[in-house]
Amino acid sequence: MELGELRNEIDSVDREIEKLFRKRMELCYEVAEYKIKNDLPVFQSGREKEIIKRVREDMPEELGGAAEVLFTTLMDISKCKQYQKFFADKSRIESQPLDLSGAHTVAVPGTNGSYSHIACGQFIPQAQPVFFEDFEEVFQAVENGSAEFGVLPIMNSTAGSVGQTYELLKKYDLKICASTKVKVSHCLAVKKGTRFEDIRSVYSHEQGLMQCAEFIKKHGFKTHKYSNTALAACFVKSSDEPYGAICSEQSAKEQGLEIVRRSIADANENYTRFILVSAKTLRSEKANVVSVSLALPHSKSALYRLLTKFSVAGLNLSMIESRPIANTDFDVVFYLDFQGNLDSPDVARLMSELKSELSYFKLLGNYEEI
Repeated sequence: MELGELRNEIDSVDREIEKLFRKRMELCYEVAEYKIKNDLPVFQSGREKEIIKRVREDMPEELGGAAEVLFTTLMDISKCKQYQKFFADKSRIESQPLDLSGAHTVAVPGTNGSYSHIACGQFIPQAQPVFFEDFEEVFQAVENGSAEFGVLPIMNSTAGSVGQTYELLKKYDLKICASTKVKVSHCLAVKKGTRFEDIRSVYSHEQGLMQCAEFIKKHGFKTHKYSNTALAACFVKSSDEPYGAICSEQSAKEQGLEIVRRSIADANENYTRFILVSAKTLRSEKANVVSVSLALPHSKSALYRLLTKFSVAGLNLSMIESRPIANTDFDVVFYLDFQGNLDSPDVARLMSELKSELSYFKLLGNYEEI
């Protein structure tokens, strides 16, 4: 056969597949209607295993794996479409409107001049900040009602995610209600009268140290982690040793420190994304990012199958990250951001599907970047 003839044959087979696909989906809708009438779940793992076992047995050995992927994807698509057609109303999530006007008490890590403090002002210009030494105290303040909101860093464009914030989002039942981006411009600050050549050790938050790694290595500084860049500046101010603090210029100014080097981060364009958290599920009218966390089963292609759900729903994933679960055999929790709004039928359907199929699923928030 010539190439053109072979392609014509493939086209003919593809059209047959199209017809069979439509027929299969029609039958799936009938199955969904039956499940609704008889109060049965959409997902039935036993049935899937039977189909995959049969398919592998029917196929030549060299096509077994590929056929399993094909039929697994077909079944995933079928479930997605069943949720889209019949189950959307089961996942409506109640929320309240977000209002950041006026004065609000906000729990902030660090002290005056910290990057978190700057982010707080971007979120709520008339905020009344209450400062705490570490991130968990911020979560606790919001949870117990001593602060209406909390501000935390969650991602840096150079050093990546802030692991502690993700861990606390899993531990506490708070919701993200807004995000903002702050340009980070680190400086090296010292107590007045300290000479640059006398500095042997520098203090900063872990992220600050990571973001200035090349500068630190070049000068042979010993690094010390501190709970916050601004609090590191406070420590340097109170010390009699020739220490340096890697912090914002605003922090250095607030503490009366002398800036001996400016713009020391490895990347010129260095940004940190901050989140605003609340004990309530609050949303602005323009909320366009949904954040969730979830756990996947230890099964083949589990992540691939999850991504199939987003693809079928037509939703764009903007971030996916995994973090280990403590005291487990390398189990992980996945954190995902995707574009959408909880009022969107596509989002509601996907949320319903994920909640019903996964052993762990948590909405972290629906928000916009301010």
